[in-house]
Amino acid sequence: MTSQPTPPGAKLNLRGAVDLGALAARNTRREEVARRAAADPDAAAAASPFVVDVTEETFTDVVQQSVQVPVVLDLWAEGYDEGADALRALADEFAGAFLLGRIDAQAEPGLAQSLVQSLQARAIPLVAAIVKGQPIPLFTGSYPSAEEIRPVLQEVLRVAEANGVTGRLEGVVAAQDEPAAPPVPPLHAEALAAVEAGDFDAAAAAWTKALAQDPKDSAATEGLARVGVLRRVAGVDLNTARAAAAAAPDDVAAQLVVADLDLVGGHVEDAFNRLLGIVQRTAGEDRDAARTHLLDLFAVVGASDQRVVKARQALARALF
Repeated sequence: MTSQPTPPGAKLNLRGAVDLGALAARNTRREEVARRAAADPDAAAAASPFVVDVTEETFTDVVQQSVQVPVVLDLWAEGYDEGADALRALADEFAGAFLLGRIDAQAEPGLAQSLVQSLQARAIPLVAAIVKGQPIPLFTGSYPSAEEIRPVLQEVLRVAEANGVTGRLEGVVAAQDEPAAPPVPPLHAEALAAVEAGDFDAAAAAWTKALAQDPKDSAATEGLARVGVLRRVAGVDLNTARAAAAAAPDDVAAQLVVADLDLVGGHVEDAFNRLLGIVQRTAGEDRDAARTHLLDLFAVVGASDQRVVKARQALARALF
């Protein structure tokens, strides 16, 4: 184990692609975990105040706690979690000297991929400490015994103290006080299951029904937008599509296809810029097609994403 936090340049980088398939799988896995928890009240009663389940939405908040108390992240997956109980038991033994954040790699694939890449790991489980936002890799590939883990954690505490991180958790961590997620509506569950099975038509039908029942259903709106992209790129050859777009820069239909491919491949800003370029240099039906398509991709990425905020401002300038 390293004796000092890694330099500032090695901070975790969690910006990545918009993986639509992984997003659907993540939602399905989360629902499965929630159902198991609801069916096992004893497990909920025995939950430790020093252990939290971390999601993409709560990751930043958990890491921010590392300025007061060391955070130990445990990236695990079902079938590869033998020995994790020792780590959880040690979190209770140390009684708030550190916060253990558990990340289900199957429920949070994007977060898992980012952590593996940032820490240059080759396997999971992956355990790392975070001190003042800086990662300290601990071990990967398997869990050592409690006797082997304990001195590693003690060293993490010494490193934290040397860097002025001397806090201690008391009582239940705020992240665990959050109310349980509401049950997934039947049509939402049907749509997510259809996406996971690769049946995009069935998924679109389910999201459309959900919107008919509640036109203000933002999750259904976003889901329909995501599955729309998946339907459009299904069976499209990447190289052929890019060659066609390069050969005919004024062919709006060809440019729309590549924008979809860019988005699915994680090149979000490239997709937005391609469509913004069409809006800027065309008029009439071509411009309207690009504008409408761009708004559709905004829904896929999410209104709060800074890339969407920036592109929406650029769109407004181009139109007015």
